[in-house]
Amino acid sequence: MKDHAPASLRLHRTSIRDGVWEGLLTRVGEGEGVPVIELCHRDAPVSVAELTERGEEAWSVRVPIPSAALSDGVQTFTLVDQSTGLMLDSFAVSLGEPLQDDIRAEIDLLRAELDLLKRAFRRHCAEASASGADFPTD
Repeated sequence: MKDHAPASLRLHRTSIRDGVWEGLLTRVGEGEGVPVIELCHRDAPVSVAELTERGEEAWSVRVPIPSAALSDGVQTFTLVDQSTGLMLDSFAVSLGEPLQDDIRAEIDLLRAELDLLKRAFRRHCAEASASGADFPTD
C-alpha cells in the first residue's frame, strides 16, 4: 500500500451502525470521476464501498464490515483509495473474552510494576536520607 503522495480525497466517518461503516468523501485536489474505495483487512481488500453522489465532488460512502473478518481479539480495517493506494481512514473492532482477560492482565502487570517502582524509589530516598546524602537541587 502506498502512503507517501498527498491525498486528493478526504474521508470523514459519520457512523458505524448495523455492521456498516458510513462516511462522507470529498475531493480536495486533482482527479475526476467517481473514486473507488476499498475496505481492507490485513492489507487485503475485503469489499468495495458503495458511493452515492452528494454534490460536486462529494459522495456518501457505505461499506459493510464482513462478518467473516470478525473474530476474537482486535481486528483493524482500513479504507483505501484504490487508484493511489492511500489510506483514507481506519478503525478497529475488539471482540471476545480473551481480549478482556488480556487487558485486565496487562493492567494488573502495570500496577504491579508501578508498585515495585514506588517501593524501590521510597527505599532509595530513605537510604539516601539515612546516609546524610545531599540531593541535587538543580
